[in-house]
Amino acid sequence: MPKYLTEFIGTFFLTLTVSLAVLGDRPIPGLAIGYSLMVMVYMGGHISGGHYNPAVSLAVLMSKKMPSSDFVPYVIAQMLGAISAAYVAYLVLGQTFAPAPGSSISSLSAILVEALFTFALALTVLNVACSEKTKGNSYYGLAIGFTIVVAAFAGGWISGGAFNPAVGTGPTVIHAIFGAGTWANLWIYFAGPLTGGALASVVFGIQERSA
Repeated sequence: MPKYLTEFIGTFFLTLTVSLAVLGDRPIPGLAIGYSLMVMVYMGGHISGGHYNPAVSLAVLMSKKMPSSDFVPYVIAQMLGAISAAYVAYLVLGQTFAPAPGSSISSLSAILVEALFTFALALTVLNVACSEKTKGNSYYGLAIGFTIVVAAFAGGWISGGAFNPAVGTGPTVIHAIFGAGTWANLWIYFAGPLTGGALASVVFGIQERSA
């Protein structure tokens, strides 16, 4: 139960930061989002691994770095955390939003960007938080958080910048319920990130065998 509670809390604050930063039109929201992830990883990494992202959990599962029995509860906790956070943002601001690709950006381009940067995120998590070769390091939270800073700055304007099925789902659900929003783009934030996470596990396996 502590692991699942930690995944809920970490995903909640990550998604709350995304929601408030986007809805409040804050300058350089990617910094706040990356810092939020960094803080939450340091908060819960020693308890749950600090995934806060179904795509990361998939990568860790495929790399045999977590029990298979934890995967579904992790994803449920992450999804509930994201939906709860998006609802709290709605209560605070009275506004909703849903991630969406930039204007004139194709679905294929958005999926590719989501997949590539989630690949980078998951591969970073695997190497700094799951590998025996880096066990006990103190920089894992910085590395993971700043991967999202890079992703948000470079790719957020293209794909909508979720890089996380939970972050894609939470705001979309609340936007559809309370803001008459559409579900049309939600599949992008599953297809891209889950592909990136799965690919990261394959590459990590190659790295571990050759190192």
